[in-house]
Amino acid sequence: MVVNLSEQHSLLSNWVSELRDVNIQGDRMRFRRNLERIGEVAAYEISKLMPYKTGEVPTPLGTHESKLLQTQPVLATILRAGLPLHQGMLNYFDKADNAFVSAYRKHHRDGNFEIKLEYMSCPALDNRIVIISDPMLATGASIVKTIEFMQNENSPREIHVVAAIACTVGIEFVRRECGEHIRVWCGDIDDELTAKGYIVPGLGDAGDLAFGTKMQS
Repeated sequence: MVVNLSEQHSLLSNWVSELRDVNIQGDRMRFRRNLERIGEVAAYEISKLMPYKTGEVPTPLGTHESKLLQTQPVLATILRAGLPLHQGMLNYFDKADNAFVSAYRKHHRDGNFEIKLEYMSCPALDNRIVIISDPMLATGASIVKTIEFMQNENSPREIHVVAAIACTVGIEFVRRECGEHIRVWCGDIDDELTAKGYIVPGLGDAGDLAFGTKMQS
């Protein structure tokens, strides 16, 4: 399942447009907040598919049979760019367990790159619902490497991937390598990917726009 959240013609489309706009994206606080809000919407939409149970909730005047989330998800994010998107989902899944992944592009002199995954801190994922956030799903290589690592160590019940902007090529790669059961939620979807693996029109480097430029590795 692939969901383009912009197709719902909601405020989320405005937030994505501000992420893209070179006249606005220089405001780092606004950029981070827009990613956070997209994470909140994605969390809300994913919550509709999660299992619930009925429980008695005491009120000052009696009790109420309420629908309660049956199990808390594990929210995982790829450092550093994924932090604002992750925070948005954590605002809604406020009791969730969390996982953090250090995956990045190791660039070579010939212009090619490989994905290095050097660190993952996470709880046990067996039979858990896992939601992985990364603002830009470009080639899909970072997400695939993260999912493969998780599945080698554990057996998650469900895996969701959340991106502010995704590329069609990356989505297809993730589902081809990891299975069509992977659910992908995107703020918007672009079709073009450059030879260097950047989404067009995209928005640029989400990590740099959120937190400042970095040295190239």
